[in-house]
Amino acid sequence: MPTSKRSTEESGPEEPKKLDTQYKHEDIKRFFNQQIWDDNFQNRIQGEVADSQPYRWGTITELMDDTLLRQVRKEVLNEIAFTKKETDIYKVYQSGDLANLSGLNWDDLSRLPSLYKLRAAIYSEEFRDVISKITGCGKLSGVKTDMSINTYTKGCHLLTHDDVIGSRRVSFILYLPDPNKKWKSHYGGGLRLFPAIVPNVPKTDFDVKLVPQFNQIAFFTVQPGLSFHDVEEVRVDKQRLSIQGWFHIPQPGENGYIPGEQEETESRSTLQQLQSKELQEFDFPKPTRIDFPVEELKIYEQDFKNDSTFSKYDIEYLSKYINPLYLNGANLKQLNEMFMNESVVEINDIIKPEYANLLKESIIKHELEEKVPSNSKEVKAPWKTAIPPHKQRYLYMDGKSSFEPTESMIKHINHVGTQELPNFNLLKNTTNETTDQLLLELNSFMKSISFKKWLILITSLIPTSDQIITRRFRPGHDFILATTTDKNLARDGKDELNVLLEATLNLTPTAQDPKNWESGEFGGYELCMALNKDEDDDDFEDDDPAVYKASSADDDSVLYTSQCKWNSLCLMLRDPLVLKFVKYVSINAKGSRWDVSAQWNVKSFDDEVDEDENNDN
Repeated sequence: MPTSKRSTEESGPEEPKKLDTQYKHEDIKRFFNQQIWDDNFQNRIQGEVADSQPYRWGTITELMDDTLLRQVRKEVLNEIAFTKKETDIYKVYQSGDLANLSGLNWDDLSRLPSLYKLRAAIYSEEFRDVISKITGCGKLSGVKTDMSINTYTKGCHLLTHDDVIGSRRVSFILYLPDPNKKWKSHYGGGLRLFPAIVPNVPKTDFDVKLVPQFNQIAFFTVQPGLSFHDVEEVRVDKQRLSIQGWFHIPQPGENGYIPGEQEETESRSTLQQLQSKELQEFDFPKPTRIDFPVEELKIYEQDFKNDSTFSKYDIEYLSKYINPLYLNGANLKQLNEMFMNESVVEINDIIKPEYANLLKESIIKHELEEKVPSNSKEVKAPWKTAIPPHKQRYLYMDGKSSFEPTESMIKHINHVGTQELPNFNLLKNTTNETTDQLLLELNSFMKSISFKKWLILITSLIPTSDQIITRRFRPGHDFILATTTDKNLARDGKDELNVLLEATLNLTPTAQDPKNWESGEFGGYELCMALNKDEDDDDFEDDDPAVYKASSADDDSVLYTSQCKWNSLCLMLRDPLVLKFVKYVSINAKGSRWDVSAQWNVKSFDDEVDEDENNDN
């Protein structure tokens, strides 16, 4: 016995057992449905891809050997841990990257033999050649694998994007929902493809929707500025399991490798961002603030110097809309102190009860009786749809005329036609909807001189320009992805601060019941977070809108979060290093998010006073 023990120690630790992962040509072919290898079948799929719209894509049903894929699904559900991942652009449960499966030892890999076979099959030369042929994309890498497992459960979604990152050449999704039950369209979770107005600018409505089924693969060539798609929110308590991955361009040493091709491919996604300023003419509504007349600015400056209070006419007008509590001098002073200390203040019950109740009843009645527009063609004036959907989608009224969002019409609006200024009073006369009229009346109120005097008393800032927009975020449709403001907000010769004064007047009636929104489960919340870049970084304003990556609202970079509310005004100062977004509103939300959003360029009174003192000297 002692001799035996000594021999074991001298031989060292036992090598971990490895799974045989060398598959022959015959093995790889067996992993698939045999129709895949038939030339006539391949030619048919190739023709379908060539004729596809809105860009080149395809789908194959019953791709894999059925028994193998059922085993894969079983292994995944039993052995794979999923982590919830949520940002401004998606909500999904995801595994880690499956690229490192070959590095696992027997103890790990023996629990996932079928999954390993599947990965080997997908990235085999045999199947890569099939994908290359039917898509016409060129050679694909076998050494650069890029695959993970996603499960979309109720509320999960992925918003519009084009998949253009690095060396990706073909995207694919292999679906693994319950193999014994048909996945139905009303469950959600469909892959939706969007046409483009022009390259890099998708239309707001999808053209094609694929309802996923077990053992079906969808694929498309990654096409910069064209391959826009999303995953529709899952609406039911079912698992839409899938394997998501990409084929990449050949790497050094592989057949088909072209020196410099990867660098050129990677630069194309960067080029899109650099061209984003040119493409901003397709963004609506634009962040265009209208300058106030010089004579109006003098009113605000003079009132401050004379320590003026509201005139009788100001009080009379403000009292029509604002809660009397917030016309009281002591309360205004307290709000001013809070704002000066924190650069943000929330004012609850801001609209006087009589007007607020009228508006609340009108919005509730509208939501109960009127069909929610499900696409841009159903949206009626004075409402419009915010575009493009890889940045934002919601309904809005901005005091301007409606238009058809085509390339020619957008060019006409931006470069040829009359540059229309907002006129909410005029727009109010074009609609018979009580809700629209009440909201437009509030917009007009917020553009009034009296309201801006009230704003000055709270912020100690002089507004120099404004933009006022009423917004509606519909369940199952709407959001704003994380974006910054312009880097240079202070304009030459205006003595402005390099910040925006922003207001969100929350008007969501269903928020009176805290259960409807406070958990954040249904989205609709507004969130601000610090951009992790220096203000001197010249490139920061060109970031992809979908850069927000926060694990929770407790993240140190999160500066402010506000769930949907009723009759609450939030005022905040926002500098160019603050990202802001409105989270996608779930189809399961109890109603739309309604609000009025406002922005003002501002300047400080101190600068005015100092300038006058210098002139006197």
